[in-house]
Amino acid sequence: MDIESLRSFLAIVDTGSFTRAAAQIHRTQSAISMQIKRLEEELDSPLFDREKRPLSLSLSGQRLVSHARRLIASHDEALDAFKREDTTRPIRIGCPDDYAEALLPDLLESVRARLNRPITFDVLCASSVRLRQRLDSGELDLAVVTRAPDSEEGWLLKHDKGVWVCGDDTSILYRRPLPLALFDKNCKFHTTALDGLGKLGIEVDLLTFTTSASTLKALVRKGMAISAMARSSLPEDLQIIENGDLPPLPAIDIVIVAATHKHPLVTPSLVSMISQEFITRDIPQLNIA
Repeated sequence: MDIESLRSFLAIVDTGSFTRAAAQIHRTQSAISMQIKRLEEELDSPLFDREKRPLSLSLSGQRLVSHARRLIASHDEALDAFKREDTTRPIRIGCPDDYAEALLPDLLESVRARLNRPITFDVLCASSVRLRQRLDSGELDLAVVTRAPDSEEGWLLKHDKGVWVCGDDTSILYRRPLPLALFDKNCKFHTTALDGLGKLGIEVDLLTFTTSASTLKALVRKGMAISAMARSSLPEDLQIIENGDLPPLPAIDIVIVAATHKHPLVTPSLVSMISQEFITRDIPQLNIA
């Protein structure tokens, strides 16, 4: 099997679309489509279920993913042994601000430990949507993002769930309109919270929406609003609202995604090992109430 065709196949799997894959690997969509067609002819089996939206893997496509990752990892590691690349530049990593405190320290520690060297990180905090754009344009090597629904994007770091949170003064729950402070419109909790409250007939006063987790936590702490955020992002001095009067918030998968053209030290095997480390650490917490 052609390595570049396998690379295109994985780019589609990791990004969830032919369009984003084409942007990441700097090819046209027609060129990628031809590569996938040749792979399907070679394997005598379709790799994607083209009748479903969003794009979904066929059974053969699911089987090919692990083989493709191993083949590309072996190929790239063999090339790296004969190439001299700049491994001293910082690893550029992106992370939504709400995950930064809970996940980034452990992630950076894990990367350094695996590489066994004093690597520097250039960290950008932004929404998942903007981080994907930076990955596609080659401005990031790695990004922590919320996985899109029904997608195989990236390597899993953590299963999490949205929760409603407030400060010490719980009387805020009975104010109408209900004061809210939410993450920006690209956040899964933003639309779910507003839609859910609207269906319950609860009028809201949207104080702010922002990409800054520290801003939301400060407003909630001050008693100016309630908010919706990932359970793992919850600081100790805020409390989960569990009175059942508010709409449920969705479960999410937090994943790490690598750019197609990335830092030479960021190999598929490195990212896979980090994923397994986080999953193993998280196993006792998977059943979130």
